[in-house]
Amino acid sequence: MSQTDPAAGPTADPAVPPALQDDKTMPLVVYALYLAGLISAGLTGVVGVILAYVSKDAAPDWLRTHYVFQIRTFWLALLFSVIGGVLTPVGIGFVILPAVWVWTAVRCILGLSWLLKVQPYPTPRNWMI
Repeated sequence: MSQTDPAAGPTADPAVPPALQDDKTMPLVVYALYLAGLISAGLTGVVGVILAYVSKDAAPDWLRTHYVFQIRTFWLALLFSVIGGVLTPVGIGFVILPAVWVWTAVRCILGLSWLLKVQPYPTPRNWMI
């Protein structure tokens, strides 16, 4: 088919690497780093949030929703972890910290679910789920 045939659609030039814009690899890596951060006390989460910030601007809109969701997940988890840590001496932190752990895991699993369906995250700025 010819390049000018509108029914044929655009053809890929084999000399040019595929666009990374629709590549789900980076958001997948960020979700994996966040889940690993649940075991590593958040250390891999720091790497994940840096990757999310770096990748967000060049991403198409549907992937940008995942990056926004991931960035908010990191900062909210950090905030509530600090609050839980401060409140641990009075006992309430022992409830808050596991709740933050579960909340983070649920958000990452839901985000992965939407990502693997190749769909934008529906409410990326929501702080709950």
